[in-house]
Amino acid sequence: MRGVIALTGATGFIGSALARRLIQEEWWVRALYRSPSPPLHLAGLSPEWVRGTLEDRDCLEALVGDADVVIHCAGALRGITAADFYQANVEAVSRLASIAASRNPAPRFLLISSLAAREPELSPYAASKRMGEVALSKVSDQLSWTALRPPAVYGPGDRALLPLLRLMLHGIAPIPGCKDARFSLLYVEDLAEAAVKWLTGEVREKRAFELDDGHPQGYTWHEVVETFERLRGRRMVYCQIPESILNLAAGLNKTAASVIGYSPMFTPGKVRELRHPDWVCDNGPFRRVVDWTPKVRLEEGLRLTLGL
Repeated sequence: MRGVIALTGATGFIGSALARRLIQEEWWVRALYRSPSPPLHLAGLSPEWVRGTLEDRDCLEALVGDADVVIHCAGALRGITAADFYQANVEAVSRLASIAASRNPAPRFLLISSLAAREPELSPYAASKRMGEVALSKVSDQLSWTALRPPAVYGPGDRALLPLLRLMLHGIAPIPGCKDARFSLLYVEDLAEAAVKWLTGEVREKRAFELDDGHPQGYTWHEVVETFERLRGRRMVYCQIPESILNLAAGLNKTAASVIGYSPMFTPGKVRELRHPDWVCDNGPFRRVVDWTPKVRLEEGLRLTLGL
């Protein structure tokens, strides 16, 4: 075994892909889970499971233990207010970082953040991701750390983007973003590979790095539609959804969530994120310090995601 990695978020979309890749690379993965029994979909990979929550410091102490590396991949994606995101995206980072910094020697720390952290004014989620990075930086004297800021991540098992991708595969493309907006994308296995390459590299800078699939200047919605048309072999029906309609739907969803008591994904803050004109990444700084090259571009990634 190469060493011990303490991992949060291993039951999620990105975290499970990361856990599988780490185990394949012969790292010993010690993963946090909340449910009464370890998740079945990772059972065959035999990570060491630690039952607990991000709020329980004793559980996190056991998770970190003698780890060589801490990877915080868990996070809150749904919610309305800043408080809905603060616990997982800020306090948990601070708690884990302080535990790691107290070890001698201290493990390296990798935070899976989000490109949304670049624009913290857009939403409570984006603000929480930036604050999580700031919380990590506060222990920079005692800890070697890196934050990765991926853009929209997609792949098999993704529940956030998959409904939209399936709708587009059937020939219907509702476009929520601005007509001229550009955005980067990243296939989930390339993100996992970036983390693996970071582990074997020597990153001395304590900072956040952006990641993307290497497509120059990102994508436009028109390019995404064209890609689906190639996959389908025929034209698509697409429509630009007016911002007013998006705001109305997000407002109604927010109200319903408050009344019924669920955590929504589609909120006014999410609309502001979707309508932001520039989510293009620059992975150049990361590639200058880590021997990583993304391998999966959009068309291949969609085929893998949709099982084509």
